[in-house]
Amino acid sequence: MKFIEYSVNTGEENMRIDSQLLEDAIANNATEPVLRLYGWAPACVSLGRNQKDDFLDYEYLSSLGVDVVRRLTGGRALLHDDEITYSFVCPVTYLKNGGNVVESYKEICQILISRFAQIGIKLTLGAEKGVHTKFDYCMLVSTGADLCYQGKKLIGSAQFRKEGYILQHGSILYDYNRELLEKIFKEPVSTDEITCIKEINPSLTREDIIKLLSNVTL
Repeated sequence: MKFIEYSVNTGEENMRIDSQLLEDAIANNATEPVLRLYGWAPACVSLGRNQKDDFLDYEYLSSLGVDVVRRLTGGRALLHDDEITYSFVCPVTYLKNGGNVVESYKEICQILISRFAQIGIKLTLGAEKGVHTKFDYCMLVSTGADLCYQGKKLIGSAQFRKEGYILQHGSILYDYNRELLEKIFKEPVSTDEITCIKEINPSLTREDIIKLLSNVTL
């Protein structure tokens, strides 16, 4: 597996790099998966591929210095701030069940499950739950692509597929600002629904998580 070292970039640059990794894999008929880890500066709201943006107050976001970008992948909006983001690119044929979207999520997420288990964090795949459609914040919506700790969402992931290749990327919450999230998304953020690394184990640093995931082998 090819690993791309952790870097911090703007939202536009992060999405451009992910898109380029996918395009390069297609152009080169790559058989080896690629894993990339990254952060965001400044903080950035990413919108799902087909998501409307009418709930966002662009003037308020600008006053905070928060960028907005649109993802290749679907789903709902995320605030990328105090987190570690991963992206994984591979041919559909690399996975045992790559042709099945749900099963491919499970296979890729198993990499994260295995790594976090090594530091005593037992993650489980989320389950579809009925939610109010007004929720624009992705972490409040539970799907089978999520990874949870003790029933609370820690990692949200999304996919995009093109010409036999998969791009899956996901947000691993290191910490979060509940007040800021509620102001941006204009809805209550329940601490019963989401969690973060700092809540699970305050002794773990961001660097610890990056190192943990950097050692992934397939």
